[in-house]
Amino acid sequence: MSETDIPDAAAKAPSIRDVARLAGVSYQTVSRVINNSPQLRPETAARVREAIAELKFVPNQAARALATSRTRLIGVLGPRTTTHGVSSMVQAAESAARRAGYRLTFTNLGTSAPDDVRASIDHLVAQSIEGLIAVAPQTRVVPILDEMKLPVPVRIVSSTGPATPTATFNDQVAGARAAVRHLVDLGHSRILHIAGPRDWLEADHRMRGYLAEMDAQDLSPRPPILGDWSAQFGFEAGLELLRTEDATAVFAGNDHMALGFMHAVRAIGRSVPEDISVVGFDDVPEAAHLWPPLTTIRQDFAGIGQRAMWDLLTDLGVSHEGQSMPEPDHLRLIVRSSTAPPNR
Repeated sequence: MSETDIPDAAAKAPSIRDVARLAGVSYQTVSRVINNSPQLRPETAARVREAIAELKFVPNQAARALATSRTRLIGVLGPRTTTHGVSSMVQAAESAARRAGYRLTFTNLGTSAPDDVRASIDHLVAQSIEGLIAVAPQTRVVPILDEMKLPVPVRIVSSTGPATPTATFNDQVAGARAAVRHLVDLGHSRILHIAGPRDWLEADHRMRGYLAEMDAQDLSPRPPILGDWSAQFGFEAGLELLRTEDATAVFAGNDHMALGFMHAVRAIGRSVPEDISVVGFDDVPEAAHLWPPLTTIRQDFAGIGQRAMWDLLTDLGVSHEGQSMPEPDHLRLIVRSSTAPPNR
């Protein structure tokens, strides 16, 4: 092939000026549309977006960063887990960021050791992120973020946490208390709690809720069993607890451990809720399809992630004109067939 026969890929790719010509605007106007500037008439912005779609124009992120001194990159610090809650919050946050023209870069924490947390945060900051979101952080993450005094806005995306202006969360203590109160209202007094991992904020607050409600009801709590969120742990803990305890109800720290516990009940020839009632937490999509369907605490993970990203984008000066501010739904007790009055 001769030199003149080599295809010029760059020449074939549409440029920002091609978009401007097709839309009948300046290339500066196209740039403003790409960067979601609020200072444009809606009809002009729509015409530019139609031209972008027709030409299949893909903005060069590196060039945009050089031209605007902005990377439009948001860092996400999260735990190494695939739980329903974490994945739902991240997906909702990513969708909200993408609508505003931002991209996400992720780092998963291997451990909650302070040096690992700092190294993960430094890795994200080194990518010139404009903001940082910490998703479902473990107990040590929040104070380390405060201590590092990052040069970018930070938002905590969690289903629980301290009341701060930078956190979006639900009241896990109240949710756990509602779960225990439901069991007490049915007549249960011997109630066990299978908790989540020691270093998770959610696990800590749900355990506090269990202890607080048992105390408020003048009942003696059993020592909570610390788990790892998995169905396997719920199953193994269930086999041990059912052998050694005479409880009539269990409040599990999440739905997966509740599922494992229900398996253990069946494995020893007993049944839910006839022999023991079970309440979970989270209302994962499968909870309504277990047998029996699981009573649980529902929380709006997607709403939490969306609201946290909304707040971070506001910190970055992104306009939300014409959009309503998302508010996560409150925690709700969902009563299904896994709970009933005790028969002993």
